[in-house]
Amino acid sequence: DELPLPSEEPKTEATSSDAMPEQAVLGELKVSSVRPNAVQLQWSVPLGPFDSFMLQYRDAQGQPQALPINGESRSVTVPGLSPSRRYRFHLYGLQGGKRIDHMSTDVITDAAVPEQLPLPSEEPQLEDHKPEQPQTEADQGRVVLGKLRVSSVTPNSVDLQWSVPEGSFDSFTLQYRDAQGQPQALAVDGGSRSVTVPGLSPSRRYRFHLYGLRDRKRIDRVSTDIVTAESEDLRSPSMDTSSEAPTTEDHQSAHPRAEAPQTEAPLARAVLGELKVSSVTPNTVQLQWSVPEAFFDSFMLQYRDAQGQPQALPIDGESRSVTVP
Repeated sequence: DELPLPSEEPKTEATSSDAMPEQAVLGELKVSSVRPNAVQLQWSVPLGPFDSFMLQYRDAQGQPQALPINGESRSVTVPGLSPSRRYRFHLYGLQGGKRIDHMSTDVITDAAVPEQLPLPSEEPQLEDHKPEQPQTEADQGRVVLGKLRVSSVTPNSVDLQWSVPEGSFDSFTLQYRDAQGQPQALAVDGGSRSVTVPGLSPSRRYRFHLYGLRDRKRIDRVSTDIVTAESEDLRSPSMDTSSEAPTTEDHQSAHPRAEAPQTEAPLARAVLGELKVSSVTPNTVQLQWSVPEAFFDSFMLQYRDAQGQPQALPIDGESRSVTVP
């Protein structure tokens, strides 16, 4: 039953003559999670059942790999991948040993977390704020992290900031557990003093641990606990009306609010340029815009996720691009 690896541009095989009496159809192959060395994929079967599935791809060495999957499954985790690498996955649905349908998707694995630091325990000794590698201080000079503070909180994101009162770090790593209890790590460059953590859940307690690294070694750590805002604090984006012409009543009620800044303040009117897509991957989008007139204090990007839940991403007023993960 070993299937040949498809070409880089596989074509769905003709199914009119080979199909079973009940035509089985595969739904879209989607990426549900990505890590530096693993990818989780999911799919649906809108019509008919399949006896089994076969996932095929090439590993980092270019060798073909095939992963058999039972016909009841609707998801699979592919382990043993390499960080920051593009993979093309092909999912085949089989009936009677024949390929009936297939879907493909491209995925880029996450970058490796520096030193693959273990996630700290859920109850660290916060009062023990001491460098974790004291023996290196004599060689490198004393370097210390300032307190980790919260600068803003929304139902789905948190802005954190810190200082470095002594010395300097090569980089930072922020670690926490997501709503499903899975460890997450966010790499931050050594010149940064703030970070936005997106993709959180409303009204949930999170513990964040910030590590300062030099020569890929943990020198110091600070931690903080945060509870995200309630979901009703977030105004749902007006996505339901964006594709439809608004009613006259809606337009009349919204228009005065939109024009208020012109009449209430003598400041120059701030104008947003066109919102453009600069890059797209299977699980991220990079957007960019301009500000042709005046300036804004800040921006707020709102959208609905795959489950239809409203998401909001705060952005500082100097930015002209954002990546939505």
